[in-house]
Order: sequence, then structure tokens, then C-alpha cells
Amino acid sequence: MEENLGELAKQGVRPVAISADTSEESATLCKKAKYTYTFLSDRDATVIRQYDLLHAKAGEDGRDIARPAEFLLDSDGVVRWRNLTEDFRVRATGEDVLKAAQGLK
Repeated sequence: MEENLGELAKQGVRPVAISADTSEESATLCKKAKYTYTFLSDRDATVIRQYDLLHAKAGEDGRDIARPAEFLLDSDGVVRWRNLTEDFRVRATGEDVLKAAQGLK
């Protein structure tokens, strides 16, 4: 996603990651991976549950985590595109999201 931030911005797309991790855990990840886009913490999985993405007890030490997913929402919060997977190693790339955003125009 990081390498496509400029092109995504041109399409009006602002990436935001939501994770069951703490803010500190996300900050550590961002620093290590050199991510500059926004990461939000959803420790109690409120938003994760709203999008039906809860993967109960699948994290370290049996913590609840989110299933991997990418969404494009419009300015009204309506989901216009989504990519869901069961495998955390398989995710939409920034190029995939860019192509999807261009297809919504």
C-alpha cells in the first residue's frame, strides 16, 4: 500500500488500517515497516465486529484478531469494494486497491 500512496491520493483514497493490536504495537510495526498511513487500534473489536471480520482467539495468546480484509468506502461510509481472505499472508496490494478505486469512477 505504501508505495501506491501518491496514486491512491490522486483517486481520493486515504488508506487507514484498523487492527486489534494496541496503538503501541501498531506504532512499532509502522516504524519497522516504514508505513506512513494511519493505523487505528480497535482493541475491543467494535469496528472489526461491525464488518463481520472477527477471527476469535486466532492471535497470539488466543487474542481476538481481525480477518484480513480491504475495503473502499465512499464519503458516506458505504462499502463500494471489498477484498476478504482467510489467509493473513494474502492481501490486496496497493495496485489492486488503486485498480478497484479507478473502477468506481
